Amino acid sequence: MYFTDRGIEELEKRRGEEEVTLEWLAEQLRTFVDLNPEFEVPVERLATWLARLDDEDGE
Repeated sequence: MYFTDRGIEELEKRRGEEEVTLEWLAEQLRTFVDLNPEFEVPVERLATWLARLDDEDGE
């Protein structure tokens, strides 16, 4: 189990029943990076990965 699994499990447990928009998620990511600029690169990578999930060429 990765360390991050605990945070993911907590998110699922606490907020798993909620429905959110991608617009809401994007705003939360922006706020998080504003408060924690040292996480800008990982958040950018996550956002890019999520945005490209359906790309057929896998890039």
